[in-house]
Amino acid sequence: MADKSHDGDVAFIKALAELLEQNDLTEIEVMREYGEDDSLNVRVSRQMAVAPAPAYHAPAPAAPQAQATPAAPATPATGGDPAQDPDALTSPMVGTAYLAPEPGSPNFVSVGDKVAEGQTLMIVEAMKTMNQIPSPRAGTVTRILIGDGDPVEFGSPLMIIS
Repeated sequence: MADKSHDGDVAFIKALAELLEQNDLTEIEVMREYGEDDSLNVRVSRQMAVAPAPAYHAPAPAAPQAQATPAAPATPATGGDPAQDPDALTSPMVGTAYLAPEPGSPNFVSVGDKVAEGQTLMIVEAMKTMNQIPSPRAGTVTRILIGDGDPVEFGSPLMIIS
């Protein structure tokens, strides 16, 4: 910026910081042109505390039953990692996963539901955009690995469709 002082710049920077906080953003960058050789470049950023991703815990084995019931297919020899399961549907983006179309509505699918290829299984919100996640194939939902409103990373396993 040139030697001239712009009194509004301080107020502008404070407004950017407030905008950052109000919209839960981590960074804003703006360039203002005042004239041929006079501009202001501002980058306001903050560090966000990142919560650790929830660990996946397999359900405890049920007590033996007197009557035999068909067992669900075991995860293939992947060491129990759902991300390595060939039937796993993984997140195509970073965002927040929602199992229902809106709060209070029934989930798109539940464990045991048969799904068709292209059927919407959930929504992943990324940058305030709701992205429908379609089924990559027809099959049966055998496991849902995330909860409603859980944060997801690119490639995170979301559900198993066998």
